[in-house]
Amino acid sequence: MARKKPAKDKSEKNSEVEESAPIQTGATSDETSATRTFDDYECSGSVMADFPGLCALLDMKNIPALKTKSSSSNQESTTGGRPSHKKPVHDVFKPHLQVELENGDPYCTTGMKIFGWTVDEPIIRVLSKMISSLPTLHSIDFWQAGLTDPMVITLANAVCACMSLRVITLEGNPLVDHSHHLFLSEGSVLTHLNLRNNRIEDEGARLLGAGLSTSTSANWSLTSLNLSFNHIGDVGAGHIAKGLRFNRTLLFLSLSNNHIGDSGAIQLATVFGEVVLTHEEIVQRRKLLLNKTHPSSSVVDVDQSCTAKLSSDQVPSVAGNTSLNSNKGENKSTAKKRESSKPDGKRAPTKDQKCLKKSEGQDMEEKNNVYDQEHKKPVEMVSPLLNEALQQRNGELILPGNTTLASLSLAGNRITELSLPQFLTSLQMQDGGKGLLRLCLQRNHFAAECDTFMRIKELMTLRDPLNKKSEEETEEEGEGSQCSDN
Repeated sequence: MARKKPAKDKSEKNSEVEESAPIQTGATSDETSATRTFDDYECSGSVMADFPGLCALLDMKNIPALKTKSSSSNQESTTGGRPSHKKPVHDVFKPHLQVELENGDPYCTTGMKIFGWTVDEPIIRVLSKMISSLPTLHSIDFWQAGLTDPMVITLANAVCACMSLRVITLEGNPLVDHSHHLFLSEGSVLTHLNLRNNRIEDEGARLLGAGLSTSTSANWSLTSLNLSFNHIGDVGAGHIAKGLRFNRTLLFLSLSNNHIGDSGAIQLATVFGEVVLTHEEIVQRRKLLLNKTHPSSSVVDVDQSCTAKLSSDQVPSVAGNTSLNSNKGENKSTAKKRESSKPDGKRAPTKDQKCLKKSEGQDMEEKNNVYDQEHKKPVEMVSPLLNEALQQRNGELILPGNTTLASLSLAGNRITELSLPQFLTSLQMQDGGKGLLRLCLQRNHFAAECDTFMRIKELMTLRDPLNKKSEEETEEEGEGSQCSDN
């Protein structure tokens, strides 16, 4: 009898463990699986719990593994790049979702990465559903993931609902219908978009250029666009140049290693000098002036609450209305975040509150980028068509060119000496400390000793703030040595 009791106790303990396991996980309960569907699933904010749960609801047989990586809140997110192959190749390219967590907190996801394995529509559905429930998500990286146009459409809709997301990398994902431009939609708050090596041609460049700006709209959030290692030619460069005419947010643009020749280069260079208004742009300018003079006659429907926040001289243009729409969406998102921060019995309220505070802090930090750093005043999003520096010359209306873009890379294209004088002329027109600070023209079809190229290099050397900083440091070191000698 003494030997049977331990065996009975052991069996009772095993049965108790087996009965309690489904209660702890909840995912294996027959009743739960019978009543819960993919659409009814409410994400908890933890990718570690939501990803396998959503995949199971879609009856996925081979669920990719999850790998976590702890990141510091002070660590800067990059716009992409290839992964470091410190691990064996078969391990790196094995299907898995890499999740970056803030200080290891499962409820504070800052980034998600997919490297080198082909995703399918169920995976995209799962990721899109989770994105809106991650208040601290900052970056998403798809490197050679085999994305298709329908997948990108699904992702773009989800990205518009995530107001904390700032960085998107889609490298090595060529699309038939060129849907990359959907990430420049009105509701997007992205600041960095990396589209390297996607076989983007002139048609894709046309859509991206229109996403940057037209005569009636403009993107007010994107600051960095990487289009290197694509198939953009002279026609596509012209479309990008057209998008830069009235874009006043983009700071960094890379068109290196494309197929741009002198024709496309001249169109790009002209944008930085002077802009001659077309008939369509003149008509749009007159409409904006009419709306400014007679606001009651404006056909643009602006919410009264937003109108109260506008300054007296701000114009309710279409581009301004776009920013207002994005602000309204952001306010709604913030309200949802505040509602979700209330304890509901499913998540620990302390973790929710921490994540939401961090997210709001990140959002405010990103929003500060739209502020004048010198005077700490918000930059009014007024159409450049209303620039007071408008000139009338030879029957044409001329505006100052783009002085916002600070860095342009055209290295590794097909540019010859014929287009270099236009770059020099446009750079000389830019004065007052504004305009291009970095222009990369290396590895093109002209000699490095070309006279015009040497003059461009000298001019850019004077503008480059890094060179100025190095010169100041050298002078300080020289003064320090003199003091020590004395």
